[in-house]
Amino acid sequence: MRVAVTGATGVLGRALVDALLARGDEVVALSRDADRARQALGDRVEAHAWPIPSDAPPPEDALAGADAVVNLLGEPVAQRWSTEAKDRIRDSRVAGTHSLVQGLLALVPDRRPRTLVSQSASGYYGPHGDEPLTEDAPAGSDFLAGVVVAWEREALVAASDLRVALTRTGVVLSPDGGALAKMLPFFRLGIGGPVAGGRQYVPWVHLDDVLGVLLFSLDNPQASGPINLAAPDPVSNADFSRALGRVLTRPAVLPVPAFALRLLYGDMAEIVTTGQRLVPARLEQLGYQFRQPKLEPALRDVLKRSS
Repeated sequence: MRVAVTGATGVLGRALVDALLARGDEVVALSRDADRARQALGDRVEAHAWPIPSDAPPPEDALAGADAVVNLLGEPVAQRWSTEAKDRIRDSRVAGTHSLVQGLLALVPDRRPRTLVSQSASGYYGPHGDEPLTEDAPAGSDFLAGVVVAWEREALVAASDLRVALTRTGVVLSPDGGALAKMLPFFRLGIGGPVAGGRQYVPWVHLDDVLGVLLFSLDNPQASGPINLAAPDPVSNADFSRALGRVLTRPAVLPVPAFALRLLYGDMAEIVTTGQRLVPARLEQLGYQFRQPKLEPALRDVLKRSS
């Protein structure tokens, strides 16, 4: 299979490129800087420059003849949400996906990829307390939910001509960065603990399952529409903190008040102080087998890889 990957030099993009190459696929990397992509990924991939956000679609040579596209574009959400940061978060996803889809639809049909797997986020649902959320749950009304709704809408424009899967991804546990990396220094010092009372749910998922579901979505012709990409064992923030403390053999009882996060991150703190109890109903229906379904073994695996 020939697969074009946008955002190929990010943490998730590099891991996906490795997974595709390991199973014998041909990979085309789309990045803001083609030289940087070649340095990061080596000569294993065909690299093309595509500055985002941009009104211009990707180079035709990068998309034509590919069997599928995996769209991983997106400015990091975990930063203080200034007006400028919000614009970057939205434009990188919404405008970037719009340009990508326009490029796909402009291709002649026999040179057009058949599948688009477009990254999405659990933020689609907004704050929902402890209510179990399948893919049929309504969208939220906060800033991040509005971004994700618009992001998905742009990807679904391609659904008249391609199979489109939208992977609504939760909090990724990865040895190479992300939310866990930001938490570890505090927990290793014994000063970690539940945030904002700890009752909010954490829709966690191990990196192995993010990659597994992306590959599954590429290969399975039944995988289309929204797909909740979170482990089948969601936990509260307090339970997550206790599990991480046990894995690190450190206490995890010092509470972090919500106001402290708001002082540090501004409006972005809402994605930590609230949460979603995602249920991977569509994946269960399709028969996907999670590689890391339980939190504590998943944390142990990630920390072993990062040591």
